[in-house]
Amino acid sequence: MIRSHIMPRPSYLDFDNNSYPWKPDVDYRKHPEIYRVGKGEQGVLICEPYKSEIGKYWRFKTPEIARESSDKIFELFEQYLAKGDFVGADMSRKYLQMGYTRARRYANYKGGKKYDADHNYQQLERGTGETAKAEAAKIFYDKWKAAEANESYTIQKRDWKKKYG
Repeated sequence: MIRSHIMPRPSYLDFDNNSYPWKPDVDYRKHPEIYRVGKGEQGVLICEPYKSEIGKYWRFKTPEIARESSDKIFELFEQYLAKGDFVGADMSRKYLQMGYTRARRYANYKGGKKYDADHNYQQLERGTGETAKAEAAKIFYDKWKAAEANESYTIQKRDWKKKYG
């Protein structure tokens, strides 16, 4: 069954790469001043070297894998904070958030596909996904919220946004 009344087309179809502030050719450890917090998960799959350091642990296929993955990413989050590496901490937080959102998509939609590219990107039927992914999403959600509640992170994020955006 196909639904089309919620969103006629996914936003990524009109994506403007030139105006996107995160660039794949920047080393954000060497040039942290270029990093922007942005909204949600923006830049998470672009910002090196963090993408490579954190992304290799990002998995959510089963609740057990999600628990191991989120524990490791949260550990990296804490290590980055302890070293005063806000960019690494924020990227870790973004991976935790993305673990939640992607697992939820697979919980909601069969195969994680929300839109039907063959039918003018109409939204597919919700509620056809895997129940195990809902549990994986909850595991990531709890770690994501724990990261956001970290007082040191909250202060650093506020200060970073004031200084850099």
